[in-house]
Amino acid sequence: MNVIIIEDEKPAARRLNRLLADLNVEVSTMLHSVEESIEWFQNNPHPDLIFLDIQLSDGLSFEIFDIIEVKSAIIFTTAFDEYALQAFKLNSIDYLLKPIDDEELESAVKKYQDFKPENQKISVDFNDIKKLLTNPLEREYKKRFTVKVGQHLKIINADEVECFYSENKGTYAATSDGRNYLLDTTLEQLEEELSPKVFFRISRKFYVNINHINDIISYTNSRLQIKLNRYSEQEIIVSRERVRDFKLWLE
Repeated sequence: MNVIIIEDEKPAARRLNRLLADLNVEVSTMLHSVEESIEWFQNNPHPDLIFLDIQLSDGLSFEIFDIIEVKSAIIFTTAFDEYALQAFKLNSIDYLLKPIDDEELESAVKKYQDFKPENQKISVDFNDIKKLLTNPLEREYKKRFTVKVGQHLKIINADEVECFYSENKGTYAATSDGRNYLLDTTLEQLEEELSPKVFFRISRKFYVNINHINDIISYTNSRLQIKLNRYSEQEIIVSRERVRDFKLWLE
């Protein structure tokens, strides 16, 4: 299996390379920009599988395929929750949300190995996906959730939710009136449903609503602690890998 990584952050590329080596997957090449990738594809046989970062230092990685006809399977990697990730599920082998989890990586590699097209062009509509990436505001996001409370159904408006969090394999919505409701969904599914202008996934455990943030405090190991208006049952910490994107999101 011939595998390459296209990733502009070299530490992230090296970490992914190490994780793949642990799965006995050898990476032949690591590329770091749109320009470098175009030149490489023009002069080398296409690999079986590409780990493709969406946003490179010199543009969206899809610009590579404006010039090069892709002949490889693709696993997308991204640190940005707001992207329309369901499109990648439909059009690629898989996607991985940074920081990449080793179990999720193993699952994605296994999915490729099971799928493994033989001399078959991968059908990926980059133009449609690119539109979703560059015009996220045109999408419709979920405005309310229905939860079961005893024998009753209760409607919760999304703007009333201070945060969504996972606990004991359940997903909960913590609302501005101090209540916590169990949802019939997962944080991964919420990625496709929440407005990226309002909600941000600060860690694998928490999504927070920008309109309910009361305070942001420096924390250990270059992380940040978030204080919400009502929810205070657990510490809400922005993971170190997402601090930079969180700060950009706040602006």
